[in-house]
Amino acid sequence: MADGRSAIETIEKERPLAIDTVTLNIVHNALTNIASEMALVMLKTSYSTIFNEGLDFTTVLLDRHGDLIAEKNYTPSMMGAIPHTVKWAVEEKGIDHFHPGDVLVHNDCYRGGCHLPEHMMMRPMFVKDRLVGFAGNIGHIAEIGGKAPGSFASDATDIYQEGLRLPPVKLIDRGEYVEDVWRIVLANHRTPHNTWGDFHAMIGSLETAERRMGELAERYDLALIERATAELMDYSERRLRAEIRELPDGEYSASMLVEDDGVTADPFEVKVTIVIRGDEIIADFTGSSPQVRGPMNCTVVVVASAIYNAVFSVTDPHSTIPRNSGCYRPVKFIAPAGSVVNVVHPGPCVGGNTDLQPKLIDLLLKAFSQAVPERIAAASGGSSSNFLFGGIHPVTGTYYTNYHFDGHGTGGTIQKDGNNGEITRHSNCRNTPVEVFEGRYPFLNIEYRLMPDSGGAGEHRGGLATTRTLEVTADEITLSCLFDRAKIPGWGLFNGKSGGLSQLLVKRAGDDQFRTFVAAFNTVSPTKFTNVLLKRGDVVRYVTPGGGGYGDPLRRDPAAVLADVRNGWVSVAAARRDYGVAVMEQNGDLTIDDAATAVLRTV
Repeated sequence: MADGRSAIETIEKERPLAIDTVTLNIVHNALTNIASEMALVMLKTSYSTIFNEGLDFTTVLLDRHGDLIAEKNYTPSMMGAIPHTVKWAVEEKGIDHFHPGDVLVHNDCYRGGCHLPEHMMMRPMFVKDRLVGFAGNIGHIAEIGGKAPGSFASDATDIYQEGLRLPPVKLIDRGEYVEDVWRIVLANHRTPHNTWGDFHAMIGSLETAERRMGELAERYDLALIERATAELMDYSERRLRAEIRELPDGEYSASMLVEDDGVTADPFEVKVTIVIRGDEIIADFTGSSPQVRGPMNCTVVVVASAIYNAVFSVTDPHSTIPRNSGCYRPVKFIAPAGSVVNVVHPGPCVGGNTDLQPKLIDLLLKAFSQAVPERIAAASGGSSSNFLFGGIHPVTGTYYTNYHFDGHGTGGTIQKDGNNGEITRHSNCRNTPVEVFEGRYPFLNIEYRLMPDSGGAGEHRGGLATTRTLEVTADEITLSCLFDRAKIPGWGLFNGKSGGLSQLLVKRAGDDQFRTFVAAFNTVSPTKFTNVLLKRGDVVRYVTPGGGGYGDPLRRDPAAVLADVRNGWVSVAAARRDYGVAVMEQNGDLTIDDAATAVLRTV
C-alpha cells in the first residue's frame, strides 16, 4: 500500500475494539441507574396514590431503533408493552416527527397499549442535535373518564365505555405545551387535578432521563455507548437461550376456565401449548375462546407480558440476566386475533390486563410444570381485586376517585409456602396504608387482616388472602368492582388443594346481615359490577382469593401445621380435615395430639 501499511493492518485499525467487561458493566449500571432515577422522580412528584403508594408504573430507556436497553420495572405487567409500544408509535408517526423537547402520549389498546388507564409517554433524547434514543414510561392513570368513576367499567361492552382513548399525539411540541390536547384530556377526566400532576410526574422523569443521558455522553463516546448497548442485548439473548437449552424439549399444554366476563354469567376458556425447541420457546394460544362481550379480553401486549413473566420466572427467577430487548428474542407466541387473548376493535379490555393476565401467567406455569415441576408454583389468587369508587368528598366538597387493590395469596412451591397478602405477580405493586386511605377517602377501615383457611392445603401451603371491611362515611359513594376467582379457585399442584375463593359482600344501613351484591343490587356477577350507589352507614366486606397448595397436605410437617394454627392462619378444624393433624389445648397452650394425628394420617 502507498503508506506502507498492509491490508491486514488497515482492517485491524478500522475494526472496532471489543468493549472490555468493566466498561460494559459501567455502561449497563449507568443506564439502569438512569431508569431508576426516572422512577424515583415519578414516585416523589406524582399526585395519585396509585403512583406514590402503589408504584403502578415502569420507566425505560430505548435506543434510537426503539429497542429496550434499560428499565426500572416496578410493574411486570407492562414488560410486554415496552418492546412494542414505542416502536409502534415511531413506525406510525415516522422518525422525522420527533424533535428536541417533544413528549408524546398514547394509551390506545389497539396500538400496543395494555389497557386504557395505562398511558405511555415517550421523549426523544438528543445529544448535540443527534437522536440517541428514547426515554419512556408507562403509568396507570387513576381516572380517564368512561362510564364508571375510576374508569373500570366491569360491564363495559365496547372500548368507548372504558374511557378516553388517545392515539399517539404530542403533549409537548419542541418544548411548548400543545394546549388543545391538554384541554381535551383534562376535560374528559373526572379528576383533572390528579391527571395534571401525574402527567407532569411522567414528563419530569423523561426530562431527567435526557439530562442524565447527556451527562453519560460527556463521559463516554456515543459510538461506544451504542456498541455497549448492542453487546448487552446480544449478551442477554445468549444468556436466556442458554437457560432455555437446559429445559427439556417438548410440547406442554394446559387450559383453564375463567368464571365470567362481567356482562354474562358464562365462563370462557383459555388454552395454551408451550413448545420448547432447543434454545427458543413458543407459546401458542390457539383454541382459546373468541373475545368476550365484557372487559376480560387481553390486548396482544398483555399476553406478551404474561409470557415473558412466566418464562423469566422459570429461567431467570433472580433476574441475573440484564433486562433488555435481547431477552425477548428467543420467545415467540401465537395469539389469534379476535380471541380473548388478542382483542380487536371495538372489544373492551380493561379487566384483561388486571385480572386475566395474572391467570395467564398461572396457566403458562401450569404447562411448564410438566417440564420442570421443581421450578413452578401452584396457582396464585390471580385477581387484582379491583375496588374503585368516587363521589363528592364530604370534607373538601370536590370530586374524587380512587383505584384500590389488595393482596392475595400466592401458590406454594417445592421449597416453601406461598406468600400471604401479596399484590398480584404481574403488578408487583404495594398496597395503600390504612392511614393514607382513610385520610384521603370517606371510608372507615373496620377490619384489615389475613383470612384464615384461605391458603390451599399442601405439603407447602398456599399463601393467605386478605379481608377488609369498610364503612361508608359520606352521603353517597359510587362503587365499581372487578374481582375474579369467586367461583373457580386457583388450582393446587401435585395433590395440593385449591386456594380460597374471593368474596364481596355488603350490609346496607339498617340491615343486620351481609349479602352478596347479586342479592342486594341484582348484579349479574357477584364480584364484577359498575356504578353501585352506596349510602352513609353501608358496610362493604371483601375477601381476596388465596393461593393453591403444592404437594400432598398429609406430607406437611405437623409442626408447621401447629405453627399455622397458633398464628391463626389455619383453624383447628382445617388442620384436622385437610392435614390430618389433631390440635388440642393443653395447659393453656395448643399442642399436637400425636396419637390422634397418627390415626388421621393412616386412614
